[in-house]
Amino acid sequence: MNEMLVLEGLRKGYNHGKPNAITVLDGADLTVGQGEVVALVAPSGAGKSTLLHMAGLLDTPDAGRVVIGGTDYAGKGDRALTEARRREVGFIYQFHHLLPEFTAAENIILPQLAAGTSRKEAEARAITLLEHVGIGHRAGHRPAAMSGGEQQRVAFCRALANRPRLLLADEPTGNLDPGTSDRVFDALMALVRETGLSALIATHNLELAARMDRVVRMEGGRLD
Repeated sequence: MNEMLVLEGLRKGYNHGKPNAITVLDGADLTVGQGEVVALVAPSGAGKSTLLHMAGLLDTPDAGRVVIGGTDYAGKGDRALTEARRREVGFIYQFHHLLPEFTAAENIILPQLAAGTSRKEAEARAITLLEHVGIGHRAGHRPAAMSGGEQQRVAFCRALANRPRLLLADEPTGNLDPGTSDRVFDALMALVRETGLSALIATHNLELAARMDRVVRMEGGRLD
């Protein structure tokens, strides 16, 4: 299996050299293959969010390297990192962070326009994605008029708007009740499978984790 994401020897700490120094990542290694969906399970405070930020090029490790799609981003400048985040990686968080003044479709259109996609193409893709997750009829509604599950589905679509090759998700259903969580997770997995994405999904829900291709556990700044 070809590797879409390689994390090698990642180290990250804070307050270096001080009595209250904290080590968050201590030589973390992980690979995610093309088209593979990996569950990341970790207790609170174990560093999973930090790991995801490193994987998504939002933060820089103290040591180690991040390779996405065969490109090693160690030492790359801000411009290259920004372009990679825009083109290669999609992010989903526990809270949807939708722009409240825009409709569901507009929330998906905007990142495409920022990436240089034409308005017509961006609008068509937004509707297609919303239909894939079963809420095409809500395209013209603003977030405040939508349920929590619907809002999170819009967030999924926004993350995939620019056709990334890697999806990173941090507790994407953690803010939903169990029934809604299952339905929203099913919609996410269907979308991931249909698009052939590679995905690293952090979750506390062991039942959801078991439905992914592989489960890795994080503790003490390392992965097993």
